[in-house]
Amino acid sequence: MEQDQKRESGRKLQRGLKNRHIQMIALGGAIGTGLFYGSAASISLAGPSVLLAYLLGGAVIWLIMRMMGEMAVAEPVSGAFSHFAYKYWGEFPGFLSGWNYWFLYVAVSMTELSVVGIYVNYWLPDFPQWLTAFLVLAGVTAVNLIQVKLYGELEFWFALIKVAAVLGMIGLGVALIVLHAGRGPGGADAPDFANLWRHGGFFPHGVWGMLLSLVLVMFSFGGTELIAVTAGEADNPKKSLPKAIRLVLRRILLFYIGALAVMMIIYPWNKVGMDGSPFVLIFSGLGIPAAAGILNLVVLSAAVSVYNSGAYSNARMLYSLALQGNAPAFFARLNRHGAPYRGTLFSSLCTAVIVLLNWLFPGKVFLYVVSIATAAALLAWGMIALTHLRFRRIRDARASSGDGGFRAPGCPWLNYACLAFLALVLALMTQLEDTRPAVLLLPLWLGMLYTGFRLKKAREKRRGAARDAEDRPR
Repeated sequence: MEQDQKRESGRKLQRGLKNRHIQMIALGGAIGTGLFYGSAASISLAGPSVLLAYLLGGAVIWLIMRMMGEMAVAEPVSGAFSHFAYKYWGEFPGFLSGWNYWFLYVAVSMTELSVVGIYVNYWLPDFPQWLTAFLVLAGVTAVNLIQVKLYGELEFWFALIKVAAVLGMIGLGVALIVLHAGRGPGGADAPDFANLWRHGGFFPHGVWGMLLSLVLVMFSFGGTELIAVTAGEADNPKKSLPKAIRLVLRRILLFYIGALAVMMIIYPWNKVGMDGSPFVLIFSGLGIPAAAGILNLVVLSAAVSVYNSGAYSNARMLYSLALQGNAPAFFARLNRHGAPYRGTLFSSLCTAVIVLLNWLFPGKVFLYVVSIATAAALLAWGMIALTHLRFRRIRDARASSGDGGFRAPGCPWLNYACLAFLALVLALMTQLEDTRPAVLLLPLWLGMLYTGFRLKKAREKRRGAARDAEDRPR
């Protein structure tokens, strides 16, 4: 038994993620259900001005990723969020940051599992949705119990499918625009740049509509911060992380703004969402019989990809929290492949609750879980901006750059600007009926975290007192 414990304690996370894995994980994190399905809802709120919302939100996310990147390149460790908050800010910020991010990805994983059955029913109408969710959960859990390189390979191909699909849709859309331009004027629904301002103007619901769309837009960007979580298992983090983070803004411009701009030029924005997914319309416009099936395969792979990332992230965060003493030491164990297997299994067990919830409340869980995930994401991004302020202040005082030249721009003023923007989005969530409950539950969640932290400190104090009593001479 003692030998087994020593052998386990000597194991470390394996640096098995290559540069191409990091690049595709970063790319896949920026392309998910928020783009494939959520874009229809954001367009209905803002019209063509949703492009500005994606540009604004994307710029803020890029700045936050630069802050996270500076810290991760200086100290490439697993569970980066809680590690830096714990080290440079304090025990409770580290506790809060780590457990909040774990909870965020449990919620995100639940949203993905709640819809995979719907996608499979397109081909197999009678196949039970709960069984689909269970099979995906079991398969992804198994992958994450093996080598991290296998996770990287799986995510590489999932992300490649998503990237190819978006590029294909943009290419087909551009082809439609060019073909129509050569034929001269068409009907009101024909591909035309005027579709960006013809139906009520560029701001059909005013600036307020554009601001409200930020709530759904920011959910789309959830997952980009996963780049930093890979730092502990990247084989060359000081090279691969900066390269991946520098490309985030370019990806946002191409995959979000480019794809949506092409789609709204091809099809009037005020009809998007009425006849199905906006990207199905592009395929349908070309008269491809297999269009819906192709898109369904892409969306299914996107959902599995996001859940795969969630399972990976949650296990590493629990592992990091256990090393800090902010989670039971039970989660600090690694298997012979160097994978934090107990964190993986526990996170999967928690995520499996969505199967029961969907059975008890069919059709009502998805939107609420999405809004809870959005609120948790805003909190996570805010913690990154605040932690970076402390990180920069302490390291500058020690005159230790150690960042390899990868410094976030505009500190501290851009940190404050990002925090103000995140607070604005949280306030905007109170204006939408589907997202308001999540904002109201946020103080309760923070209270639960603080209570858990105080219980942990009280237990440590009791154990310390017990040890002192044992050491005291009799």
